[in-house]
Amino acid sequence: MSVYIDPQGRLHHDPEQNLAVTCPHCQVLSHITPLAVPDYGQLMHYRPKQTGVVFRCDSCNAPVFLRFNIKMYAASRVELASTFVELERAREKFSFTYLPEEAEVLFREALLCYTGTCFNAFASMCRRTAKVVFADLGDAGKLKLFDELNEVRELAEIDIDTFGVVKNVIFGSDNDARSPLPELDAYRAGVLLEVMKDLLHQAYVRKGRLQQAMMVRRFFIDEAAGKVTPLTKSSA
Repeated sequence: MSVYIDPQGRLHHDPEQNLAVTCPHCQVLSHITPLAVPDYGQLMHYRPKQTGVVFRCDSCNAPVFLRFNIKMYAASRVELASTFVELERAREKFSFTYLPEEAEVLFREALLCYTGTCFNAFASMCRRTAKVVFADLGDAGKLKLFDELNEVRELAEIDIDTFGVVKNVIFGSDNDARSPLPELDAYRAGVLLEVMKDLLHQAYVRKGRLQQAMMVRRFFIDEAAGKVTPLTKSSA
C-alpha cells in the first residue's frame, strides 16, 4: 500500500485499501479518516525519520493517533511506510467474573502490559498469573491445563518454537535456571495472550457459566413446582 503526503498537506493511500484499525475508544474495527496531517513544508525542512497523523474513527468520531516511519523524501511527496504504530491500542477484553481475586488482579495487569506493547512484562505477569492458578487448582488442575495446552497447540497449529516459548512462560519456574523467561516479540506475545485466555476460560469461566446456568434452571423449576396447587379428590 502506497501512503504519502503531497505538497498541499493531503494524505494519500490506495483507495481500494482503506485504513482500518480497532478503535481504542469504541473497540470497533473501523475505517479511519485523516484529521490532522503534518505540514509538508515542515517535513521537508526538518526531514524527521518518523511522523504522526491524527485520524478520526468513522464509527465513533474519536481521534486515533498513528505513527509512521518515513521511507523517502521525493520532489513532490513525502512517502510513508505502509505499516504504522498505534499510539493508543484497544484494550483486550476478558470475562473476569469467575476468576479468583488474585488471579484477576494479575491477569488484568498482564493485559495492560500487552496493550502497552510491553511484551516481556506481559510474559512475566502471565507466569505470575499461572502460578496463582496452579496453586488454586492443585496438581490435578495443573495437569489438566497442561493437557489443555497441548490440545490448543494441535487446534491452532502452533509451530514448535513458538509453542516451546509459550509453554516455558506458563509452566516454567522462576526458581529453575533451565526455564528463564524468554523474550517475546509481537507475534509470540499474541499467541501467549490467546493461550492464556483459553486456559483461564477452561479453568474458570466455562465452569462458572455452566454452574450458574444450572442454578438458574433449578431455581425456575423449583419456583414453578412451588406454585403448583395439589389436586384433591372430588366427593362422589
